[in-house]
Amino acid sequence: MKELTNIALNKAQLLGATYADIRTIDSKSESILIKNGKVEAITRSENSGFGVRILADGAWGFASSFKLEPDEIESTTALAFQIARASSLALKEKVVLGPVRAVKDHYETLVEKDPFEIPLATKLTLLAAAEETMRTTKGVSISQASLDFSQKNQIFASTEGAYIEQKITTSGGGIMAQAIRGGEIQQRSYPNSHGGQYGTAGYEFIEPLGIQENAQRVAEEAVALLSAPACPSTKTTLIIDSSQLGLQIHESIGHPTELDRVVGMEASFAGTSFLTLDKLKKYKFGTDIVNITADATIPRALGTFGYDDEGIKSQRTKLVEKGTLVGYLTSRETSHLLGEESNGTMRADGWNRIPLIRMTNINLEPGGQSLEEIISQTREGVYFETNKSWSIDDKRLNFQFACEIGWEIKNGKRAKILKNPNYTGITPEFWGSCDAIADEKSWKVWGLPNCGKGEPTQIAKVAHGTSPARFRNVRIGVGR
Repeated sequence: MKELTNIALNKAQLLGATYADIRTIDSKSESILIKNGKVEAITRSENSGFGVRILADGAWGFASSFKLEPDEIESTTALAFQIARASSLALKEKVVLGPVRAVKDHYETLVEKDPFEIPLATKLTLLAAAEETMRTTKGVSISQASLDFSQKNQIFASTEGAYIEQKITTSGGGIMAQAIRGGEIQQRSYPNSHGGQYGTAGYEFIEPLGIQENAQRVAEEAVALLSAPACPSTKTTLIIDSSQLGLQIHESIGHPTELDRVVGMEASFAGTSFLTLDKLKKYKFGTDIVNITADATIPRALGTFGYDDEGIKSQRTKLVEKGTLVGYLTSRETSHLLGEESNGTMRADGWNRIPLIRMTNINLEPGGQSLEEIISQTREGVYFETNKSWSIDDKRLNFQFACEIGWEIKNGKRAKILKNPNYTGITPEFWGSCDAIADEKSWKVWGLPNCGKGEPTQIAKVAHGTSPARFRNVRIGVGR
């Protein structure tokens, strides 16, 4: 394989490229879905190809192909060079790459049980048992259970001397039950909504999720929500569970700290950011207990890898410290704006896509109280759990989230359940109202396998670690 990557790098240098890299990717995936007592889908796919990125005359060029053959590599590299030269004709500002320590290394996800070697019958048996439990619960109208696996073998090589092999394996799955009465639909999911929970691991990640063990509770809660009172419309104290808070972090902290958004490189599709460069190390983003990190080294987390797609080693970076903005997610192309080296967040979702700045594992660091203590100290409020939907503006300021279920809090205890809970806010005001974060015992990393960005759209696997947290004077029950 090194001989093939060298063809691209040598060709690029002969053509006069300032810089070039090549990524070869061989990937496979498997998805299984059981719905309403039937196997709805079993999908298996394999994909392979390569992409060449070239910097010439201060501009980028990129081209790709599924034919990993010497002649095709040469012609694709030449095409990438031509695109770079053409792009330079409309260039407003030349690309400047920050420094990098070129390495030769191998990284591999720690896998105890290769998910692609686990018999299909074993996977179907697990899903069928959980789905049947939900389906046979009185009042459940729709029940489904799913598993998803992927494995990617990638090689990255550059004209600066890097040669990095990586093998990333991901596993995930979950269950969902819906209860329907009249024109009303209520839903409960486990371990999380939008497909469940995901991580970089083998089949051993699936077994402890407790899909079967939680199926009955999930089904009963979906049915109970039909008869529950609606979430009131008011301002109150809100405690958010860690899975929903993970998405809150994703939308209101992860995206606005992507430096390409901040400087306008992604404005046409993804929007920009209110966290402009003049705010760095000055802007009070939240209360003193709010500490946010980007950490691509957390074992088993979905946003974990060895090196990004520019050959930068995975690392831990502070984004918010004691409520103040202190960092961004950067690339070699943007980090020089800060006078820093890239913190390794450039990733592409395949061989035929150019890398973009993407979130890794964006985490809210834990506090010092247990969740039970936080609830017990709350005289009146609500507790919301599991995301149902979300909306946020293009600068990541105004947001609205809906959850699957809520509970009223009275005199420090959970009381009746509430249906259709939702809340709204303005990002810095919201994080500025955070007055309690649960401790490490409640801290969990939630995998998000479908973060979209770019044109054409790329899908990234990211994650968010957090404990439940409390926020004061939050508007809930919007639209009621």
